[in-house]
Amino acid sequence: MFTRAVVRPPGKSFDGGLTSAEMGKPDFDVAVEQHEAYCRVLEECGLRLTRLAADDRYPDSTFVEDTAILTRRGAVICRPGAVSRLGETEEIARVLRLDFTRIYTIHEPGTVDGGDICEAGDHFFIGVSNRTNENGATQLARFLAELGYTSTLIEIRGLSNILHLKSGIAYLDDSRIVIIDELKDRKEFSGYDLIHVNAEEAYAANCLPVNDRVLIAAGYPGLQRRLRDLDYDTIVLDMSEFQKMDGGLSCLSLRF
Repeated sequence: MFTRAVVRPPGKSFDGGLTSAEMGKPDFDVAVEQHEAYCRVLEECGLRLTRLAADDRYPDSTFVEDTAILTRRGAVICRPGAVSRLGETEEIARVLRLDFTRIYTIHEPGTVDGGDICEAGDHFFIGVSNRTNENGATQLARFLAELGYTSTLIEIRGLSNILHLKSGIAYLDDSRIVIIDELKDRKEFSGYDLIHVNAEEAYAANCLPVNDRVLIAAGYPGLQRRLRDLDYDTIVLDMSEFQKMDGGLSCLSLRF
C-alpha cells in the first residue's frame, strides 16, 4: 500500500519541454487544473503528498517519476537521459533523504529515466531506451540486486511509438500487466496475465494502480471497460495537456 507521494505542478515554461507528440502546445492553465485534479485523487486514495514548488528552470520537471526509483527497501536517484533535465534530481534527492536511509545514485556515463522502470512485485523490468542507456540500466540492476530485487533489461529502442517502457506497460497486481501490442509477444512477459491494449488506445496503457484503485486516462473506454470487467475500481482523469508533452499518469508522481 502506498502512503506517500512527491508531486510538482507544471511551471509556466511547461510548453517548452521535450516532446515528440505533435499534438500542439499545452494550455498551461488547463495543465495546472489537471494536475490539481490528479493530486486530489491521490489524496482520495489515501496518500499524503509532498508538494514541491513549480520550477520554471526545468520545463519537464512536473514529470517527477523520471528522477528516482523508489522501493520499500531503498531509493535510486536517476540521471535523466535528456541533458536539459539533469538538474531536476537535486531537490528530489534532498527530499528523499528525509524518508530513505538507503539511497543509490546513477553515475555518468549511465542514464536512467524512471519512466523506463516498471516494478512488478519483487521484480523490475528495466527499459533500455533513448533515455535509459545500457550503462545506466546495468548500474540500476546492480543496485536493485543489493536491495534484494531481481530485474530484466528490455530493449525498446526499436519502438518509435513509445518514449519510455511504461508508456507501453503497467503492472497491476497478481502477475497482471496492461500492455500494448508491440510488447505483448516479448518473452520477458511470458507467464504474466496480459491485458492487451489496441493501437487506438495505446496511450491508456500507462494506467496507474494506487492502493485499491486504478487511475486511467479519459477517452479510452475499451480499456476502462476491460478493467471494470476484471473488478478493478477505476478513476478516470483528463490527461490531455500532459499527453501533448509525452507524459502519462505515472509520470506525475513518485509514490512510496
